[in-house]
Amino acid sequence: MSKSIRVSEEYHAFLKAHKREGETMEETLRRLTGGPDPELVAGILSDDMADEIENRLARKRESDADSKDALRDRLR
Repeated sequence: MSKSIRVSEEYHAFLKAHKREGETMEETLRRLTGGPDPELVAGILSDDMADEIENRLARKRESDADSKDALRDRLR
């Protein structure tokens, strides 16, 4: 399920300027805000959901590392 939020045009432009290629606006917001505090969400996820989140985060970290490596190679 998804929800919509209203932001000013100025803030939307800020987010759009910081959005990375292939990244959703939600991913941009999470990256810029750090996401929710783990203390606030502890215990509300099933073990399966927690495992899925960990797997997605690991894949994202790998993707980010690969992107950094590719950029570093292009700048050499």
